[in-house]
Amino acid sequence: MSKPYKDVLTGNVKVRTFSGDIIDEELVWHRDANDRLVEVISSSGWQIQLENELPRVMNKGDKFWVPRDEWHRLIKGHGDLVLKITETI
Repeated sequence: MSKPYKDVLTGNVKVRTFSGDIIDEELVWHRDANDRLVEVISSSGWQIQLENELPRVMNKGDKFWVPRDEWHRLIKGHGDLVLKITETI
């Protein structure tokens, strides 16, 4: 299965874009291998939901810490979602 996003990688920083045309079923609960700091560059109504928490709207400039191995998912909004993701190993 292909990934539901496109990355531009510079060192340990990714700029990740999710298309507004993505189908909801591609945004699944998942865990990552590394800790991540996620900064919202562009969003319109997109949400993030961490394990055992209610979804939170992602606004431009917001930052979210996602610990490794923690279940989380995105919930589609309108238009594209662009994130800056910094991983720590």
